[in-house]
Amino acid sequence: MSEPKTWMCLICGWIYDESLGDPEHGIAPGTAWADVPLNWTCPECGARKEDFEMVQI
Repeated sequence: MSEPKTWMCLICGWIYDESLGDPEHGIAPGTAWADVPLNWTCPECGARKEDFEMVQI
């Protein structure tokens, strides 16, 4: 597996970290961004997946 990446919501700044996932919303730790369902939304503001951009932290 490649290095886990982070994705930031362009609306509110919430960070999706592939190594942490979003277990409270059904996304297991280690889930690659490409494997996050298209209907998943930002847990902070409800933005759609296309409103995220990969960032380096």
